Amino acid sequence: MKASRTHAAGTAAVAALALALTGCSSTGEGSGDGSSKELTFWGWSPGYADAVKAFNKTHPDIEVTYQEVQPGAKGGYQKMLNAVQAGNAPCLAQVGYETLSSFAAQGALQDVRKQAEGAESDFQPAAWQSVSLGGAVYGAPVDTAPMALFYNKKVYDSLGLKPPATWDEYKEQAKRIHASDPDRYISSPYLNYDYAGMSWQAGASWFGVKDDSWKVDLASAANQEVAGYWQGLVDEGLISGAPMYDQAWYAGIGSGNIATVVGAVWQAGVIKGGAKDGAGDWAVAPMPQWKAGEKAVGNAGGSATAVLKGCGSTEAAWTFAHWLGTDRTAYGDLVTKASLYPAAVGLLDLPQLQVKDAYFGGQPIYDVFAEAAPEVTPGWTWGPIMTKTTTDLDDALSKAWAGKGTLANALVTTRAKTVAELKNQGLKVAE
Repeated sequence: MKASRTHAAGTAAVAALALALTGCSSTGEGSGDGSSKELTFWGWSPGYADAVKAFNKTHPDIEVTYQEVQPGAKGGYQKMLNAVQAGNAPCLAQVGYETLSSFAAQGALQDVRKQAEGAESDFQPAAWQSVSLGGAVYGAPVDTAPMALFYNKKVYDSLGLKPPATWDEYKEQAKRIHASDPDRYISSPYLNYDYAGMSWQAGASWFGVKDDSWKVDLASAANQEVAGYWQGLVDEGLISGAPMYDQAWYAGIGSGNIATVVGAVWQAGVIKGGAKDGAGDWAVAPMPQWKAGEKAVGNAGGSATAVLKGCGSTEAAWTFAHWLGTDRTAYGDLVTKASLYPAAVGLLDLPQLQVKDAYFGGQPIYDVFAEAAPEVTPGWTWGPIMTKTTTDLDDALSKAWAGKGTLANALVTTRAKTVAELKNQGLKVAE
């Protein structure tokens, strides 16, 4: 499968779609003339509170107050939207890239392209594209989540295997690994944004925009090809039944019965924290490719410091947002405290990213992600109702992974439900 390297046409018209749902107050934190230098920032990442303190010490003309909220999907995003609608939102908020399109479609973001002029080159292209929708810039990237292959080196070495270069090799290794022990599997089910990362790498877009209408591409031929690949592994009994992040999943990783995880950089912390029995057995390698010699990479996560609608201090807001994503001292602490991986190109040589990790056999694992980050396939567009889309997708995919239906049908079903909801919300859909 050839990964697309073109920008998605959809990003050019997201701003126009936002007009249909705006209806939000234009008043909020700060004064309308931009003179206010007192800002509030809502977020949840570990280390953010300390970063704000560091900023305030070095920027006496701007005072940022940090308020911790629930992670986005657990209530933080709804709190932000409610505040925008009430006209009392903070200027700044932590918003995942996958949710920015939804916020834009609801008129909840403020365009800071004037303040951000010249900053594009500071960030990885895919990260910058994620905050640049419809010609507007809605904040500054903070972290990105390039993907790689986490693999149990002890299991691989015992079978004389090397990390696979292609997905075809990965499938052949799956057969050997399972044949070596009936309780041992190559991988486990992937849902929502973890699954999206597989599609992303393959250039199998989920959304786009044609003229002033949303395109919903979930069931496209490219997506069906990705689904067909994983369906083949399911049909041959090579996928563990343990759901990701379930206790059985951690147990499988710790014992080596789940021999690989295809995941984002932040999975390193998840694996280390939840599967301590696997310490020293694991390693990290580049993501397998659809075609030998390619270097395409998917992304699964990452967030921005977004400027919310109604902010009266956009210059100060951009100053903080850009600083949080680019300051070497502050970001080094975020790597240590929150396992964030920088979206800024100038931070990829941070000493905190050079550390040899004992859990991964002393491997400096961030070297793999440093090579992967610039290769994240550009052109990905998130839809305007991702919470609804991923809820429906997870339900359908879970059944398919368990043998009740197929991954291909899960995509078809989810697309139909997404299209229906978009129309229900008054958004145009390109059939």
